[in-house]
Amino acid sequence: MQVAATVLDLAEALIACPSVTPAAGAVFDCLEAQLVPLGFAVHRAVSGEAPDGPVENLFAIRQGPQGSRHFAFAGHVDVVPPGEGWTSAPFVPERRGALLHGRGAVDMKGAIAAMVAAARAVPAQAGTLSFVITGDEEGPAKYGTLALIDHMRKAGAIPDLCLVGEPTSVARLGDTMKIGRRGSINIWLEVAGREGHVAYPHLADNPAPRLVALLAELDGLVLDGGTDWFQPSNLEITDITIGNPATNVIPARAAARIAIRFNDLHTGEGLAARVAEIAARHGATARPVISGEAFLTLPGAFSDLVAAAVEAETGLVPEVSTSGGTSDARFLRALCPVIEFGLSNATMHKRDEAVAIADLDVLARVYRRIAGSALAGPAGRRKGEE
Repeated sequence: MQVAATVLDLAEALIACPSVTPAAGAVFDCLEAQLVPLGFAVHRAVSGEAPDGPVENLFAIRQGPQGSRHFAFAGHVDVVPPGEGWTSAPFVPERRGALLHGRGAVDMKGAIAAMVAAARAVPAQAGTLSFVITGDEEGPAKYGTLALIDHMRKAGAIPDLCLVGEPTSVARLGDTMKIGRRGSINIWLEVAGREGHVAYPHLADNPAPRLVALLAELDGLVLDGGTDWFQPSNLEITDITIGNPATNVIPARAAARIAIRFNDLHTGEGLAARVAEIAARHGATARPVISGEAFLTLPGAFSDLVAAAVEAETGLVPEVSTSGGTSDARFLRALCPVIEFGLSNATMHKRDEAVAIADLDVLARVYRRIAGSALAGPAGRRKGEE
């Protein structure tokens, strides 16, 4: 594949590679073909097993002068399933007026195209630049960025700062950047009973009332009142299952699932232990799965340089936010300070996903400024450095 002439050309090329999570193959071929001519050494690896894999990941690095700073762009090329009802084919990019339509246009192939364009404009002598790109962000995220982090550690390629290109903007490009995210935990609850005829309840043990009481107690919890940077943690009941087809039988089991999004006043393990203790009092078991811990990159030099780059190209000073769902920044924060900034999120995960064509060029310029400033001075500190 020839090197894409413009940000728009590359965005279209990436969209044209179907990459429903977990992604592998053509979409990475396309990206590698753009990075190698720019002087990047590309490492690709496939990991994972069905049903979560195989997952392909890409780490590309262009070494700067010895002792220079290292700045990383991070993101994902996998996308959510397109669903039905699109006006045009989801993996056939289509320009309609001022918009480019296609699955991944916003989340986040458009941003990756802008990152490549930015890399093209940053001189190699400015410092070390890398790309941390996974095919497993929209899925379980077991074999994606975590595997890339392992590779980076083994290779001694730890960045000083990292920018994740998630679509953070709300009303218009440049109005919001993310300096942190809440943590996420899902907990499966189960109450065991003893089946029996509804006319003879004394010969059975109905688990449903105990499950209802457990859920009522959990629903009434006030986890916290929020912090200076985070909204209050929230616990939501996301599923209740008994699965009893008979109208005259007391069921043998009742189950439910809860989801907790939590701020940095908590840890996943702490919340899991708290729910398990409550569940045990109601005769229930609790099986937690922690998707990620809360993290925060405190406002400072890094957020200032991002804000300055955004303002220079858009005229907006971005609001700092920790709202929204999880992203792979929750893993990358173990390496270095991380901030997220990207396109408008109005159409992500929706039918007829679309990006404003003009925003692609603006975002590329913003990314160029961020990378240049990050490489020029000590705007951050690697994890563990004194």
